[in-house]
Amino acid sequence: MQLPVKITYRGLEKSDKIDNLILDYAARLEKFCDHINRCDIAIEQPNHTHQKGNPYRCRIDVTVARGHELVADEKQMDNGSHEPLNKVIHDAFKTMERELRRVVDKQRRDVKTHADSRSPK
Repeated sequence: MQLPVKITYRGLEKSDKIDNLILDYAARLEKFCDHINRCDIAIEQPNHTHQKGNPYRCRIDVTVARGHELVADEKQMDNGSHEPLNKVIHDAFKTMERELRRVVDKQRRDVKTHADSRSPK
């Protein structure tokens, strides 16, 4: 199934390079969960004051079958990265991968539960 991806830009120009990067990462999400209904990505440059640079923000909203809505929201940290937007997008998708794994494990009942804490004597 082709994952429906909606990309929104706020405060910065639309870029085919960034679109292709996002679509590559979004395709990887299908490896972790094959029942994603919706994937919305917002790329923002929230403040245009140049006192502390122009940090980027990437928010990913994913809806998975059985009513689960997942959000990954990453902001640029002042780490001197030479391509801060790519790093923010990468970090947001890594966070979403972890969330999808958690939900899929929970749906499959693979999450370990603690049994009775009494030890046999």
